[in-house]
Amino acid sequence: MLLSELKTGDSAVITKVKGYGAFRKRLNEMGFVRGKVVKAVKNAPLNDPIEYAIMGYEISLRRQEAAFIEIVSLEEASNIVGISGSARDAEEAFAKHWEGRDKHIHVAFVGNPNAGKTTLFNYMSGSQEHVGNYGGVTIDAKSATFRFDGYEFNVVDLPGTYSISAYSNEEKYVREYIMNNAPDVVINVVDSSNLERNLYLSTQLIDMDVKGVIALNMYDELERSGATFDYQKMGKMIGMPMVPTVGSKGKGVKELLREVIEVYEGKSEVVRHIHINYGKEIEDGIVAIRTELKEEKELICNMSPRFLSLMLLEGDREITDFVQRSKSAEKIMPLVKENICRVEATFSESVEAVVTDTKYGFISGALKETYKESLVNRRRKTEYIDAIVTHKLFGFPIFLLFLFTTFFATFSLGSYPMEWIEAGVGALSELVDAHMTAGPLKDLLIDGIIGGVGSVIVFLPNILILFLFISFMEDTGYMARAAFIMDKLMHKLGLHGKSFIPMIMGFGCNVPAIMSTRMLENRSDRILTILINPFMSCSARLPVYILLVGAFFSEYAALVLFGIYLVGILAAIVMAKLFKRVLFHKQEVPFVMELPPYRMPTFRTTIRHMWSKGEQYLKKMGGIIMFASILIWALGYFPVDKELEAKYTARKAEVTTAYEATIASGIGNTEVLKTEQEAKLESLHRQEVSERQENSYISRLGRVMEPVWSPLGLDWKAGVSLLTGVAAKEVVVSTMAVLYQGEEGMEEDDTSTLQARLKEHGFTPVVAIIFIVFVLLYSPCFAALIAIGKEIGMKWAFFVMGYTTVLAWVVCFVLKQILDLIV
Repeated sequence: MLLSELKTGDSAVITKVKGYGAFRKRLNEMGFVRGKVVKAVKNAPLNDPIEYAIMGYEISLRRQEAAFIEIVSLEEASNIVGISGSARDAEEAFAKHWEGRDKHIHVAFVGNPNAGKTTLFNYMSGSQEHVGNYGGVTIDAKSATFRFDGYEFNVVDLPGTYSISAYSNEEKYVREYIMNNAPDVVINVVDSSNLERNLYLSTQLIDMDVKGVIALNMYDELERSGATFDYQKMGKMIGMPMVPTVGSKGKGVKELLREVIEVYEGKSEVVRHIHINYGKEIEDGIVAIRTELKEEKELICNMSPRFLSLMLLEGDREITDFVQRSKSAEKIMPLVKENICRVEATFSESVEAVVTDTKYGFISGALKETYKESLVNRRRKTEYIDAIVTHKLFGFPIFLLFLFTTFFATFSLGSYPMEWIEAGVGALSELVDAHMTAGPLKDLLIDGIIGGVGSVIVFLPNILILFLFISFMEDTGYMARAAFIMDKLMHKLGLHGKSFIPMIMGFGCNVPAIMSTRMLENRSDRILTILINPFMSCSARLPVYILLVGAFFSEYAALVLFGIYLVGILAAIVMAKLFKRVLFHKQEVPFVMELPPYRMPTFRTTIRHMWSKGEQYLKKMGGIIMFASILIWALGYFPVDKELEAKYTARKAEVTTAYEATIASGIGNTEVLKTEQEAKLESLHRQEVSERQENSYISRLGRVMEPVWSPLGLDWKAGVSLLTGVAAKEVVVSTMAVLYQGEEGMEEDDTSTLQARLKEHGFTPVVAIIFIVFVLLYSPCFAALIAIGKEIGMKWAFFVMGYTTVLAWVVCFVLKQILDLIV
């Protein structure tokens, strides 16, 4: 509970005081320290500020300030320590109780993209967040809780960012989180192999006056390069302790956590607040603005007055808007403009440029005293590889080769375990069939649950192999090169080079791909990238492709699968060009993207990433896919036709009677006769299911919409399958498995697999192509539509749903006419 929530007349015990350094220190000096009893005396007429009684005197705080103080009720605290005496007795008991006991530390991870921040977070907390060797992987704050040395750590992994100047969405998010949530300690994760650039963010944290510890991650790379770094001396110079770590191997993690505890408890001898000197002109401006801000409590309770003054001088848009909305804007803003004009007239460039140069000068000076570069070029290996994979002639073919290899392995290697799982599903179906009496429950289990869910789960190996390759490309750093290679093409489409990263991520799942567009600074680029992202074939569409490609194009499976994905990319290119001309005319943001050094991912990280996606796939099996399979079966089973049921019961009885009579006569081979009887009964069952479906609820729904599908050469069953696919694309296969049952005309040597059943029901190579293209182009699933709504608004989500479906129908109609002429 927060002090601002304490009701008038109630008392409570302070458990924690948050906020930036100077503000927290001022609250402590006023008596707001852990273990003290505080009472809410009264509210001002407008409910702000609030008068509190503490340590024998009254003091008023604004609600905004009181929100930085955490409390527990007096009753709750008394129950903890078992005392109900005077306030002084209670305070002494509370002090003894909390001394040496479990304490809660709120820690925020900040750092540049590719610094290994999420890897360190995962190892420390046991989480399984995705780790990628390019910017924008952590697209939201991820939190975890764990215990260490008697402390409970609540750690939050914030998005990777190069600074906190609110240039991008990530920068804005990180800065607002630090200011509004006031973490007890900030862990600044730094790439040890690129100190000068990474420490720029550290200087901004110094300006913010937050308690921090610098994790020198990937320190083994610095040591292998032959460089030397006196990090202890550097830590004392900047007032933030430094701890070497290797996040992927867990080295230095315990030392880092112990240093966080030292900083939290105020026992670190290194921690001190320093001021980076920006030169007389800027310092004079800071002092002038800061003097005016000192009395504006509502402006400076969330952030250091010095940091606020500096941001105003730099012309930070968010901070400027924040101050302009305050009552003091008329007094402060003219002073800010006056000082900006003075500094820019002196240096003939913007204040932001002068501050940036000064920060890098500060970093450079500190590194000269503590860091010694190796004579060996540490990036030589990366440069050698880049000379080939980003070559102007070889780069694009190599990228296409990577994609082809991915899809070849997905289809070829995945076919073996796929057959094993398929055989297991078939054996389970036979087991249930042999041990259950005929009836709706048996039909539900065999045709609904096992048939529907089993038809989708067989594609799990293919999904795992696809994610294995995608994970490897991301973790090594090659995905960033793919964006670099595609930048020129993306630029011609009016897109940012970084847009290619979400597009490639879409091959895995469109939802995180849509969320990852936050790495794009320009909103128009974000919207445009999201609008075309559904054309990237996600892993949920893969079962449909493999089913139909395996049935009709097995000889050229890998090539056809590769072509399907290229068609999706081509569709995205065409629509991007169209949307850019019609909807978006804003100037593009320059292509600025880091090309990180290549790193060989650990086997553990790659497998964990692959399996986490497989786990999500399996969860769908027991969730939406099972629900959809049961629903589709029920709609196809009901209403029950008593006459139809009686007719087929009689026909099955005739088959059984004839079999028993033949056995009794002793004519023929018993095993052969048994096999023939089972085949006849199975054929009758399929006929019954087929006739029942023709009169079922789902048939009525499908036939109402048949005019939509018939011009494309699709029957009502295929149409219903596509309709259910809007919920989740995997449901397309499970719906087909339920609706397409075997018929009497099956040859004895035919299998009962879904592929064989599709051929029975009139699926041809032409129909398969039309169906695949429609699945490729039409509306993304509900989860993706919801993600679009959250990112850019529901009107865009409905627009995507509508335009993709219309586009899919038109393209498939034209394609049908062309194929009919050719075939």
